[in-house]
Amino acid sequence: MPGSPTRTLSVMRGLVAPLAILLATTGIANADALRDKWCSNVHISFFVGGAEGDSFGTIVYNGAAQAAHDLGAKVDYIYSSWNPATMIHQLHDAIASKPDGIAMMGHPGNAAIMPLAAEAAKAGIRMIYLNVPADDVTAKFGGTYVGAQQNAQGKALGIEAIRRFGFNPGDVALVMGGWAQQERVQRELGTVQAFEAIGMKVVKLDSPLGSASDPDMAIPLVSAAINANPTAKVIVYPGGQFLGNAAIYMQAAGKKAGDILNIGFDASPQVIEALKDGWVQLTSDQQPFQQGYLPILSLCEQVVYGLGGINVDTGGGFVTPDNYKTVAGLAAQGLR
Repeated sequence: MPGSPTRTLSVMRGLVAPLAILLATTGIANADALRDKWCSNVHISFFVGGAEGDSFGTIVYNGAAQAAHDLGAKVDYIYSSWNPATMIHQLHDAIASKPDGIAMMGHPGNAAIMPLAAEAAKAGIRMIYLNVPADDVTAKFGGTYVGAQQNAQGKALGIEAIRRFGFNPGDVALVMGGWAQQERVQRELGTVQAFEAIGMKVVKLDSPLGSASDPDMAIPLVSAAINANPTAKVIVYPGGQFLGNAAIYMQAAGKKAGDILNIGFDASPQVIEALKDGWVQLTSDQQPFQQGYLPILSLCEQVVYGLGGINVDTGGGFVTPDNYKTVAGLAAQGLR
């Protein structure tokens, strides 16, 4: 009889001997055979992206630090204030220090990274990229990617916003981005493509240099854009630093919560608070904790076990005023 205790017991007895043989031949006879801190002889340079204390970078760091703690890896954390030129100088220095592996932000783009990736490959340094892909680099010199697929994530945000808010042809959207950074801006470009596909009018706002580390720098930009486009229905921000600052932007422009829809990316504590208070209506979560943890894990596996690198799309769906409470606790701990 299915589910009968007698039958279950006999099946388990039949498995005991084969299972014991399997464990003995694989060397995993008990928990004591598991390896602790198995990556302790591995040295990794890890690019956090932002400055220390940055809302997004902090979550990336927390993921990397947890992985280093779990695995025992020796990790140098590199902060770049989201400046692509700074990242390139730091990558040059990281390669010169001859670590076993480097987890590199892809923001500088393929052309800037390519010659340094060649140096790393020649030196036998394993590379993995995070947050922004460097597809041309990985195609030529190897390496993998952990992060959201930029254009696809941006397009998905636009499609969800159209579905959720009922946008129509002719509706005006303000989309902020670093439009000169071709690879980095693919996400915001995906949102533009989704809006323009239904006939919406898109006004591109060029985020000020350095504003990712100091989002208050964008206050004049947002205020001027709202004044110049009084019928704008939505503003799309390029990251949690900006989206979490939505209340400040709106108040500076003389707007109340809900007068203009504020949407974008990430689920930092500031974004969660803005969702709770009605300043933000939609965000696409890219799970930066994974962007910290998984590159360390992958580099350790490559160096210690000779395994191939991992590619992971960390896009984690949407956070809205209806479901933000499910991640609020984790966001407060710097994990989402």
